[in-house]
Amino acid sequence: MANATLHLHTRHHVGEVDRRVFGGFLEHMGRAVYEGVYDPDSAHADEHGCRRDVLEALDRLGFTVMRYPGGNFVSNYHWTDGVGPTAERPTVRDLAWGSIEPNRFGTDEFLALAARMGWTPMLAVNLGTGSPEEAADWVEYCNAAAGTRYADRRVDNGRAGPWAVPLWCLGNEMDGPWQVGRVPVHDYGVKASQAAHMMRLVDPAIELVVSGSSTAESPTWMSWDRQALEAVGGLGHYLSTHRYVGNPDGDTRRYLTTGALIDRQIDEMDAVCRYAAGVRLSGRRPYIAFDEWNVWFRTMDAEGMKRGQPFPAHLVEEVYDHQDALVVAQFLNSFIRRADVVKVANLAQIVNVIAPLLTRGDDLLHQTIFHALAMFRHRQSGRSLRTAYDGTTVGGPFGDLPGVDASVIHDDDRAHFFLVNRLVDETLDVSIEVADRAVVAIESADLLHHDDPEATNTWESPDTVVHESTDRARVDGVGVRVELPPLGFVALTVALG
Repeated sequence: MANATLHLHTRHHVGEVDRRVFGGFLEHMGRAVYEGVYDPDSAHADEHGCRRDVLEALDRLGFTVMRYPGGNFVSNYHWTDGVGPTAERPTVRDLAWGSIEPNRFGTDEFLALAARMGWTPMLAVNLGTGSPEEAADWVEYCNAAAGTRYADRRVDNGRAGPWAVPLWCLGNEMDGPWQVGRVPVHDYGVKASQAAHMMRLVDPAIELVVSGSSTAESPTWMSWDRQALEAVGGLGHYLSTHRYVGNPDGDTRRYLTTGALIDRQIDEMDAVCRYAAGVRLSGRRPYIAFDEWNVWFRTMDAEGMKRGQPFPAHLVEEVYDHQDALVVAQFLNSFIRRADVVKVANLAQIVNVIAPLLTRGDDLLHQTIFHALAMFRHRQSGRSLRTAYDGTTVGGPFGDLPGVDASVIHDDDRAHFFLVNRLVDETLDVSIEVADRAVVAIESADLLHHDDPEATNTWESPDTVVHESTDRARVDGVGVRVELPPLGFVALTVALG
């Protein structure tokens, strides 16, 4: 058995964890909306046409903020097509995903759903084929009091008071060659700065997310981000960054070092944000919105992205295994560790499309990553603590790393620990020492574990990989000891004296 020790002090913190890092993303892509959250023909449909079983499962994940309606979809989306009487809404071509969009589910349906679910809405405006004026009109529709054209249109559509949407994205991946309306960074900067100015004239309280580089492999990585932030200036509150990862070579040892890759991306984007604030001689810096992240690699090929399928198209319906769940946990660990700079994050996506949930007719499957996400559900509030590590290390493309990928949240008289064993064949005896407090009790402990990194949940065997309560954590003196099995993820909450 290998050994590891985490050393902590509750005053040595990074900052408050913004609960918006536990967010999700709902895009009009594949079956995420239609046959996903919205399916009036399902036996599970509620009075709004949404699937109760899907929403109940999503509630177990505790998403705090929800990004909508895209993604690539938004660069050819005109929000006015999706409001008003359903029978009068047009069916249009979705150029982003080679499908059609019937517009049966739009702004009001999404915002009403967000309100019922307790999600903070985060809307992305069309800066591909759309205009700054169209973006400002959408803010008026959502956030303005009655008495003007688009606010009155909202009232006519059944919503008297403003929706008060607080977060708005200035386009999406506008540097990507796949993007409808792709533009050079100078042109994006002009359009985004105009949109930002107009949108905040309508509602000065909103916060804006500047579209960053679409991938870390882009030749404009970091350069685009710097120029976009400089163009938008003080009107930009956050810089968007995205990352999808995978294990195409079947190298589990390398794959379980993914957390270090995410840490590096955060460091690079943080450097750009600090630079942009420094150039402006501003005391208010932009922060990071990691507003698309997930495991995605199996369905990026031509078959997985096939266009022209019957509506709704079965696009990128990734089937996740156990090691994917461990990597999903590492993403969230990275966001918690860098609570000082990551303020928003959105799992892409929430149902059917690279998602923790899959539907098939009226059936619902909880994928392996669902269980990793659920382990953070009641452990989201508090300050992120710095950790010092002693013990077994693992090698990889980022050098020697701790054998445990860990994050810690301190919440008054309790602490939450999230521990992923990066070792594929050895149990770790983990000792956690809090220098200024004593651990007096284990309040809860959950384990996600399977001996086979490629184990999956299937329709025939839906509970192959599940999280469950564990007795592998115990109070040891004034600290806590955890027996962390290989390929294991433990989340535990302790009471502090």
